[in-house]
Amino acid sequence: MSDEPRFRSDMTVELVKHSAADTDVLWAARVSTAGEQSLEELTKDPERSRGLINYLMRDRHGSPFEHNSMTFFISAPLFVFREFHRHRVGWCLAGDSEVTLVSEAGHLRREKISELYQQWHHGVEDRLPWSAGGVTWHRTAGKWQAQVSRQHTTHHLGLFDSREAAEATVLEFREQHPSTRLRNLGSVRRNHVRCYDEETLQAQRAQIADVYESGVKRLIKLATSGGRELRCSVDHAILTPGGWRKAGELAPGDQVMATGTAPRPTERLVPPSLRRGIGVWTSMQRERLIGERDTCHLCAGEFPREELALDHVVPVVEDLRTALDETNLAPACEACHAAKSAREQAGARRGGMISVARPETVTAVVEDGEEMTYDLSVEGPWHNFLADGIVVHNSYNEESGRYRRLEPVFYVPDAERKLVQQGRPGKYEFVAGTAEQHTLVSKAMTDSYRQAYAAYQEMLAAGVAREVARATLPVGLYSSMYATCNARSLMHFLGLRTQHELAKVPSFPQREIELVGERMEAEWARLMPLTYAAFNANGRVAP
Repeated sequence: MSDEPRFRSDMTVELVKHSAADTDVLWAARVSTAGEQSLEELTKDPERSRGLINYLMRDRHGSPFEHNSMTFFISAPLFVFREFHRHRVGWCLAGDSEVTLVSEAGHLRREKISELYQQWHHGVEDRLPWSAGGVTWHRTAGKWQAQVSRQHTTHHLGLFDSREAAEATVLEFREQHPSTRLRNLGSVRRNHVRCYDEETLQAQRAQIADVYESGVKRLIKLATSGGRELRCSVDHAILTPGGWRKAGELAPGDQVMATGTAPRPTERLVPPSLRRGIGVWTSMQRERLIGERDTCHLCAGEFPREELALDHVVPVVEDLRTALDETNLAPACEACHAAKSAREQAGARRGGMISVARPETVTAVVEDGEEMTYDLSVEGPWHNFLADGIVVHNSYNEESGRYRRLEPVFYVPDAERKLVQQGRPGKYEFVAGTAEQHTLVSKAMTDSYRQAYAAYQEMLAAGVAREVARATLPVGLYSSMYATCNARSLMHFLGLRTQHELAKVPSFPQREIELVGERMEAEWARLMPLTYAAFNANGRVAP
């Protein structure tokens, strides 16, 4: 692929999979009054079906529109994707759901997702308070002494006959003189979660990409035989022995995957004498197989030969037959080689226990009200995390600049893009720009993109990690993602991100996100024509 920047003005939207039809709405709406019905029974009276869907839309009965799913592949500039963060599928957790975080050393701690959201976006309370002190016994006076040290000044609050009176005085002082402050901590944004390899079911570690507040949603509570409880939306994806399933589809007797342990498999270790022999043979190939300046196959950084080692791509402890296979050797920088070797040695230990996902039986599924919900976006390759001990999925997976070099494809608006903004906030009107303005926009953007991408390449060539180097790239860079939604969340999205003559509430979206919305809307209209017609007939307001 060429490193010369390329420029686009279009958006790509493809429906890659779905389980969405008007009958999903009818089933959900009629199950409470008529029980399970056949498809033939549901569709034999089209006008009755049309009327029921229109009634549900008009009277804002939203939950029947959530029992479906559509997954879109989208290629667009980064600034377009930021709009999706407010329009989650409904794969959301209650605020008191505890997410399992894991440190680099492997230490675990649990934190409520609502608190994680506050820390992520607004900072955390300082753990070193401005005021100290409290209540002590004054031996000479024979009374309880109240004093507080605040900002290097000691405040003597008096002597009291009872401890309760002294403590009340200290509490009153601290309420009048708050002792905590909020500060943003960079470490909060480097948090990692416990996740699981979906093939081996062994525990892994993945970085959090973002934490979202997803709006007020209807919740259900799942209880398991292991004593776990998870409160989430009906559409939240949960890992089961048979794959991913929606929480609302589960019933008592079904199984979900939860955190657990298992004996570490006993593996044959490579004898020390054989390991030394393999090491000598590998060193002999170094001059021949590593160039004077070569690329680390693990981090893609370029290094001089003296900073590179030959690494067995398939570890020797996994397949001894590859030990003397030249095609299994590749250059690796010192840091990557040391980290990979440590992991391989740890995996070769005998005995002990490892953390794995194990099945637990669902014992109860009950409605649990409505409240504010939250969700995480987690870096790949396993887009899952542990919530209240149960393995759940996230619904927004964007291309990651941590794992691959980002391609130089950038957004430049075409001549049809209106450039001039008129009016006050909330009443903006965009009008066409002049030929001179279009020329200026095109030149300024392309020059900026070329300079930014050249800086990105320069950092990569110097061995800077991709996750650091990508910071120089602008939001006009094209990326790609998979976005999953149901009809209700899509209607919310379309109500805000498209302009339409039938809309009761006017919207003024950025044109680029509107282009994406229009193409998603066209796919949805084809899948659920009755629901789409009811949406338009009722002013394009989501139920």
